[in-house]
Amino acid sequence: MRTQRARELRREETCAERHLWGRLRAHRLADHYFKRQQPIGRFIVDFICPQRRLIVEVDGDHHGSQFVADRERTEFLQALGYAVLRFSNHEVLEQTADVLQRVRRQLGRAPSPIGDRLSSRQASKPEDKK
Repeated sequence: MRTQRARELRREETCAERHLWGRLRAHRLADHYFKRQQPIGRFIVDFICPQRRLIVEVDGDHHGSQFVADRERTEFLQALGYAVLRFSNHEVLEQTADVLQRVRRQLGRAPSPIGDRLSSRQASKPEDKK
């Protein structure tokens, strides 16, 4: 069910989400891999860099009235070991360089211990032989 909703959200992205995705996708930002509209628990996050355990959320105008829900969502994600950055549509569209600089800065910080364990587990997998 959440996977289907995530697909719908990818098709119905906002202008701000499309604008930011154009700068995050395909390793374009500091050579880090991002996914968009990914389910995590009961939530679907806008953008995630799984290797650095970073989530980037783009909040539309309606989020001003959802402060408590956004805070609970952020706390839930942080409890799973993710760093969460939130930006308004206006920031993404009008202050793109500043937004990207904040994301780069967060990417430069060490990932959580959970992320370290996941990365080392993936690195220790034997390569497939063909």
